[in-house]
Amino acid sequence: MKRFLHKLLGDKGERAAARFLKRLGFKILAKQYRDQKGEIDIVAMDGSQIVFVEVKTRQSTENGQPYEAVDIHKQRKLTTLALSWLKKHKRLEQSARFDVVSIVWPGDTTEPQIRHFINAFEATGRGQFYS
Repeated sequence: MKRFLHKLLGDKGERAAARFLKRLGFKILAKQYRDQKGEIDIVAMDGSQIVFVEVKTRQSTENGQPYEAVDIHKQRKLTTLALSWLKKHKRLEQSARFDVVSIVWPGDTTEPQIRHFINAFEATGRGQFYS
């Protein structure tokens, strides 16, 4: 049951993040993009740049800020997923970046606290990000 509630909060946070990004002028290309390696929460365009967005949602900061969960291991995984997406969509030559949207959404409020970290981290891991 706890895992189900965690998934519901995460999905609610991703929908809020997509609305937030759209208000900033981003064009959403994909939500919950999945392949055999995992999932990218949001793929968007900010002007001519592709943005891979990781969304972290928590009900409180009792165990730290949501964005703190995007550690080096998560960054490596997102880099691999982004490279896969770029190859699949034949966009290896296009400029890309990684953003993090951190959401604190206490259960007793209707509006979340949203923090957007632009270019939150560089591509990490082995191999080339661009061809």
